[in-house]
Amino acid sequence: MINLLHRYINLFLLIVFSLLLITACNSHVIEKTNVQKTQLAIPNCRIIKHKLGESCVPINPQRLVVTDQDTLDAVLALGLKPIAAAEPNIAGSRGKQFEGKIEGIISIGKSAQVNIERMVQLHPDLIMGLLINSQDYKLFSQIAPTVKVNFTQVMNDTWKYNLREIGEILGKNKQAQDILAQYEQRVKQLQKVVEQKLGKREVSVSRFYAAGTNTQFDTIHSFSGAILQSVGLSAPLHQLQLTTKPNITEIQISLEHVDLLDADTLFVALDPGAEENFRSYQKSQLWQSLNVAKNNQIYTVDSGYWAFGNFLAANAILDDISKYLLGAKLSNQY
Repeated sequence: MINLLHRYINLFLLIVFSLLLITACNSHVIEKTNVQKTQLAIPNCRIIKHKLGESCVPINPQRLVVTDQDTLDAVLALGLKPIAAAEPNIAGSRGKQFEGKIEGIISIGKSAQVNIERMVQLHPDLIMGLLINSQDYKLFSQIAPTVKVNFTQVMNDTWKYNLREIGEILGKNKQAQDILAQYEQRVKQLQKVVEQKLGKREVSVSRFYAAGTNTQFDTIHSFSGAILQSVGLSAPLHQLQLTTKPNITEIQISLEHVDLLDADTLFVALDPGAEENFRSYQKSQLWQSLNVAKNNQIYTVDSGYWAFGNFLAANAILDDISKYLLGAKLSNQY
């Protein structure tokens, strides 16, 4: 009787095990089939190599997310509108170069700490940016194909190299070359006007932050400084003497050394909330003793495009040069 009972128990266990095995196999088949269907649903893509790896970039991305303002600038210039983008870390707001171009683009927070949950909810088909580190890359790649834009520091031409690279990533090489050619033509045109109307003019650029009491002057190797040089506007000699290395883009100064800002013309780039700091400088006798202040040749501009940017920001700076120094605006379709 006991032996018979053992046989029935063994038979029951064998049947249960068989059923579990069949169910597991069927689940594996279903899972494999779903994966294959998902892979078939992925659009055609190109393998793009970058510093953090290789990524399969969609031929025509429809749900692009960018993680910094410089990349946003370049992408918009190339005629592609992202669904979301990160905000600048310091400046706090986007400059006027984006007017009429960023409506509907969702914010994913600051570049230094993007909102991962929001990125997931947006279902991007491509993520790209200059400030992506290895840890970000591992995380972002689980959401969508991710490409780190290489920062190629080339004297006076960094943003142009970045624009070409972004054009390569997005399959818009020709558009990148075309708009750069248009930009160079505009620079040459403006250079002739500057030479005819202004001759030799020393121009200084300072930036004021919302926090802290110091300011700075931007060197000829900075984003704005290189653009000023390209149209024939030089930096003051006393600044050039302090700019001995091409990787120095700005030099911090206190109120006691504000004389380093003196020039024929001074552009003051203000961060949001920096107005109080700037007013404290204006009230000082040291500031009021500057020749540029006595001659009323100080112009306040937006740091959102004077401090950094790409094609759109560069054109916005050319607009300011035309407006404040020449009293006119040359044709700029961007």
